[in-house]
Amino acid sequence: MAAARQVLCLWALLGVPRVRCEPIRYSVAEEGESGSVVADVAEDAGLAPAQLSARRARIASPAGRQHFRLERGSGRLVVAERLDREEMCGRSRTCTLAFELLLADPLQFFPIEVSVEDINDHSPVFPDERVTFKIPETSDPGSRFPVGAAQDLDIGSNDIQAYSIYPENEFFSVFTQRRHEGNTNVELVLEKPLDREEQSELDFTLVATDGGSPPRSGTTQIHIIVMDVNDNAPIFTEDTYNGRVVENAPGGSLVLRVMAMDADVGINGDVSYQIIQSVGQSHSAFAINSTNGEIRVREPLDFEASQKHELSVRAIDGGGLSTLCHVLIEVLDVNDNAPEIVVSSFSSPLPENVAPGTVVALFAVRDQDSGVNGEITCALEDQRSFALRPAFKNYYELVTVSTLDREERAQHMVVVTAADAGSPPLTSTHTFSVDISDVNDNAPAFNQTSYTMYVHENNAPALLVGAVKATDADAGPNAKVSYSVVPARGPEEEPCSCVSVNSESGGVFVLRPLDYEQLRQLEVVVSAADAGSPPLSSSVSVRLLVVDENDNAPLVLHPSAQDSSPPSSELVPAGAEAGDLVSKVVAVDADSGQNSWLSYQLLRATEPGLFAVGAQSGEVRLRRPPTERDAAKQKLVVLVRDNGRPPLSATAALSVLLVPGSWDAQLPQQSPAAGEDDGSLTTSLIIALVFVSLLFLLSAAAFVACKVCKRKELSSGPVLYGASSVQSYVADGAAAGTLPHAYCYEVSLTTGSGSSEFKFLKPVLPSLPAQHCSTGVGGAHAEEFPPVPVTMGDADFESPGMQSVAQLNGF
Repeated sequence: MAAARQVLCLWALLGVPRVRCEPIRYSVAEEGESGSVVADVAEDAGLAPAQLSARRARIASPAGRQHFRLERGSGRLVVAERLDREEMCGRSRTCTLAFELLLADPLQFFPIEVSVEDINDHSPVFPDERVTFKIPETSDPGSRFPVGAAQDLDIGSNDIQAYSIYPENEFFSVFTQRRHEGNTNVELVLEKPLDREEQSELDFTLVATDGGSPPRSGTTQIHIIVMDVNDNAPIFTEDTYNGRVVENAPGGSLVLRVMAMDADVGINGDVSYQIIQSVGQSHSAFAINSTNGEIRVREPLDFEASQKHELSVRAIDGGGLSTLCHVLIEVLDVNDNAPEIVVSSFSSPLPENVAPGTVVALFAVRDQDSGVNGEITCALEDQRSFALRPAFKNYYELVTVSTLDREERAQHMVVVTAADAGSPPLTSTHTFSVDISDVNDNAPAFNQTSYTMYVHENNAPALLVGAVKATDADAGPNAKVSYSVVPARGPEEEPCSCVSVNSESGGVFVLRPLDYEQLRQLEVVVSAADAGSPPLSSSVSVRLLVVDENDNAPLVLHPSAQDSSPPSSELVPAGAEAGDLVSKVVAVDADSGQNSWLSYQLLRATEPGLFAVGAQSGEVRLRRPPTERDAAKQKLVVLVRDNGRPPLSATAALSVLLVPGSWDAQLPQQSPAAGEDDGSLTTSLIIALVFVSLLFLLSAAAFVACKVCKRKELSSGPVLYGASSVQSYVADGAAAGTLPHAYCYEVSLTTGSGSSEFKFLKPVLPSLPAQHCSTGVGGAHAEEFPPVPVTMGDADFESPGMQSVAQLNGF
C-alpha cells in the first residue's frame, strides 16, 4: 500500500504542477452544527486568504456531496451540513472524508482528509424488546441461553461495554464473549436449578450499557418459562457460515444453507430456523427457510451500497432450546454501473483567437464499481481542435490543440466518452457545446475588384448612379460595414466633393450636375470599414464615366458677326462660273460623337437658285454664272445643325456682292456701311469699274505672269476677293474674338481668266466651351429672304484645297 502511494505521489508530481502528495489531515466531531469551523486551511496550505478569491479556490469532492465548504475571505474550512458518522461510515473503525482544495490560475491541488470522530449519540438497542426462553426444569446450573446481542452504532469506548440483569436474581447471570469478527455473544447463565413447582415463570430486564460519558443503556425484557425435560439444545455444524452471491442475482437465488442438529427425539428434536434482524434494519435482504435452513435472496442486492451482510440465525428445537450462529454473506461486484462524468468548470463561449493549450473544461470521472470494473479511460470522439489532458487523480482537462476559426465553424460539439474496463464495458458520454465568439479578424471584401458607373451630363443633384457592395465574414458589430469616400493618393488629399456614398447601403451619388465638356471621367476610392475594435477596412476604385448629351449648339467660326458691326461682304466678279467657291462656313460643336457631326443647309437667300452650300463641307459655291438680272447685293443665311437628338442648330449670315464691269477693274474696298440704299451702292460700283479699266492695260502683263505661277501651287477653285475685304475680315475676326488663331489667305488676281484663286490654310482650333447660340445679322442689317430648298447638289461641291468636316471636328 505504501509503495502504491509513493507511485501515485510521483505520478502526481510529474503530471500536475504544484500538487501536494501528503494530504492535510483534520478531525472533527460528528453532529457538529453547520458552519462549525474545522481548521484554517489557507494557513496550513501556505496560502494567503486573498489568494483563495483571486485563484477561485473551491472544494472538489469525488463523491459529489459537499460535506464541507471553504470561506474564501477567511481561509477557514467549515462544516456545510450536519455530519452523522454512523450514516456515512457505519461501524467502521475509521471514518475519513477525502476531498481536494482546487485552485485555478495556475491549477493546483491540495488533498485534504477529515476524520469524523464518534460521539456517544446512540444508545444500545436489542434486537427484540422481549425475549422468551422455555427452560426445562432439569437444566443444569451453568446452562447457557443465548440472547441476541444489543447493537450500538457508536464505536470504541462509546460502544457497549457491559451487560447486567435488573433486578438481580439468584438464578441467572450474564456472560459475554467478544469474537474476533467484532461480534459479541451474550448468554444467560443458569446459576441455580429451576423448580417449576416453585416458580414456573421468571421475568427480569437485561441491560446493555455503553462506555460514553454520560453512558447510555438499552434494555430487553427476559421472560423465562420453566418447562419439563428437554435437555439437548440444537447444535450448528459451524459457528460461522460464509457465503458469496453476485449483486445482480435474481430474487429467490440460493446463497447457502445452515444446519443444526438436536440429540433429542420427537418434538424436542424438531429444529426450526429464523433470522434475527440487525439493529437499524427494518427487514433483511435475505430470507431463510424455517424448516431446512436455506438462505435465499429476497430483495435486489447492490454491491455499491453494501459489500457484506452479517446475519444471526437462531435454531430452536421443539422443546424451546435454541442456539445461534453467524452468517457472513459477501456480495460480488458486477459491472452494472456506467462511469459518471462530473463537470467542475466549463468556459463557453470561447474567443476564436485563443492560443492552443487553453483549458476549456475541467471534469472528473468516477465509477461506483470496484476492481477492473471501476477502471476508467476517457477519449474524445472525432476531434481535431480539442484534446484531453490528465490533471490529477481522476480529473481531466479539455484543452484546445489548434487555432479556432469562427468563420469556418461557429460551434464545436465535443463529446467526451468514459468507458470502464468491465466485460462488457459500460460507457457514458458528456457533450460540451463550445461556442466560438467572434474576433474582428476579417476585413470587408468587395464583390468586384473595381466598379465602372455611368452618368449623363447635366444630371440632377444627388443622383444615384450605382452601388458598391462589400461583405464581412465576421459576425455582429464586426460584420457591420460602413462605406465612405477616401482620398485616392493619401490622407493629405481632400476626397472628391462631387461624389458621395451612402454609409449603410453603399449607394454612389453624384452631388452636382456634371458637364461632359469639362469633365469626361473621374475616379474615386470607396472604403468599406467594419465596426470592430480596431476596425478593419478595404477599398475599391470606382470609375465614373460622364455620358455626353447634346447640350451644345454649333458655334460658327466663319463668318463671324459682332453685335456692333454688320457682317463682311464676299465679292463675286462678273466673270465667275458655276461651281466657283464664294465662301466657306466654318463651325464647331463642343459635344462629342454623333452630337458633334455637323451638316450645312442654305436656309434663305436673295436669289435661291444662284448659290449652293455643301452639306458636309459648308462651302458656298455658285450654281450658275451671275447675270445682270441678279441683284448686286445678295444675302444668304446658312443653317448649321448637329446630329444630336434633338438636334441643335445655329445660323450664319453671308453678304455677297456681285461685281459687274471689265476684267481690269480694280476691286473696290468693302463698304463698311452695309445698310446704305441701292442708289449709293450703284454709284460706288461705277466709280470702281472706271478706275479698274484705266489700270487694266498696265497691270495685265503682271497679272498674267502671276496667274501662271500661282496655278502651279494652288489647287482650290477660282474665286475673286478684294484685298481690302480680306484684311477687313481678318481684323473683324480678331476683334470679335471668334477666331483664336487667324486664318491665312492667299489672293491672286488675273486679267486673263476673270477669276482668282483663294485658299484657306488649316487653322489650329482649341477646345471651346459649349455655346447655345445662333449666328446671324440683326438690327438694321436684318433682311427677310425666301427659303431655299436643299437639293442633293448642295453636297456635291467639295474643293480639293478645303478642310473636310471630319477634319474640322478633329480640331
